[in-house]
Amino acid sequence: MSRKFFVGGNWKMNGDKASLGELIKTLNSAKLDPNTEVVCGAPSIYLEFARAKLDPKIGVAAQNCYKVKGGAFTGEISPAMIKDVGVHWVILGHSERRWVFGETDALIGQKCAHALENGLGVIACIGEKLDEREAGITEKVINAQTKHFADNIKDWSKVVLAYEPVWAIGTGKTASPAQAQDVHDKLRQWVKANVSEAVANSVRIIYGGSVTGGTCKELGGMKDVDGFLVGGAALKPEFVDIINTHVHI
Repeated sequence: MSRKFFVGGNWKMNGDKASLGELIKTLNSAKLDPNTEVVCGAPSIYLEFARAKLDPKIGVAAQNCYKVKGGAFTGEISPAMIKDVGVHWVILGHSERRWVFGETDALIGQKCAHALENGLGVIACIGEKLDEREAGITEKVINAQTKHFADNIKDWSKVVLAYEPVWAIGTGKTASPAQAQDVHDKLRQWVKANVSEAVANSVRIIYGGSVTGGTCKELGGMKDVDGFLVGGAALKPEFVDIINTHVHI
């Protein structure tokens, strides 16, 4: 079955109203592939700004949320708040949340369950560190991370899996198209064995890790690469080229 190509832009902790406003103008005026779903992950303080300024056909995502609706959780935001400002997606389990802020698989799974129960789409991030790849345990690591998500997902139609090898994020190193395809294929096989064949066929598995306008066409040509989660390049005009990966092939 055909899976709609999905390109997410993770702005991380970057930008201000002036620079993001310029980026938004660029995206709004560009000719974007209508067959690609586009979602921009804005810092929480700019979610409402991004949603108000971006063309409605471009989605907006929060970069994180908490596992309950409200309460004494200083500094956190809930799916209810995210929806209240017109935003319909959240990025969960990003490696920076895991390795910089110490979020566990268990917590990320709980966040995922709560976000889905409250009607948000989830970009669910998984990926191995360099020492794990070199030790030959990539598959074991990502299967364990995926299981914590899967145990908390009832409806997979609102989930996009994002494979991001930690060693390739912001380093300029990119997994080769063959490396990306190999992991995506194994992930799909895991979903087929542990969730269902229907979900394995329909779930979009996207790649993240130093994706650029120069690397996107070859990566995007892989059978099981259904799009990208883009970091640094999502803040530049070349994000348009990445969105248009499948135009003029």
